[in-house]
Amino acid sequence: MRELRPAILIFLVLTVLTGLIYPLVVTGIAQAVFPRQANGSLIVKGGLAVGSALIGQPFAGPRYFWGRPSATSPFPYDAANSSGSNLGPTNPDLIQRVKADVGRIRAAHPGKGPIPVDLVTTSASGLDPHISPAAAFYQVERVAAARGLAPAAVCQLVERHVEGRWLGLIGEPRVNVLELNLDLDR
Repeated sequence: MRELRPAILIFLVLTVLTGLIYPLVVTGIAQAVFPRQANGSLIVKGGLAVGSALIGQPFAGPRYFWGRPSATSPFPYDAANSSGSNLGPTNPDLIQRVKADVGRIRAAHPGKGPIPVDLVTTSASGLDPHISPAAAFYQVERVAAARGLAPAAVCQLVERHVEGRWLGLIGEPRVNVLELNLDLDR
């Protein structure tokens, strides 16, 4: 009984510390520092949840901006199966996938210059919702023509969606594809 009492006490103390106090402190810090990310980013359109602004969404067709390819498989942008690709740069499967993506993008943008790399490469998580401003501007003419809009108007829309570096120092400028496409639909 002498050994059992301290073991039970330690168990209870650690349960309260790690099961109650620690999660509450971490949640409080997350709410204070990153409230949007801590609360999720579900986007609702017409009463229906269309996706999360923090997870890439598949868009097809000429009327929409396209995001990065997804490394999640077999379902694109499957958050339950998030992972980057393990394929190395000389892997034949990766080379074939990139060649197919390059062909698809060139066919949709005839006569355009070099394709921004993020339109044919996946992100580390395979779920990145952002593309570079160069990748968004690359697609302006296609989207404008498909929607019957002036390219300058679509270009201004892209410019409004360019997010800068965090604290002006960290990361690269980026465009959230889901938010851009939802704004485009409006």
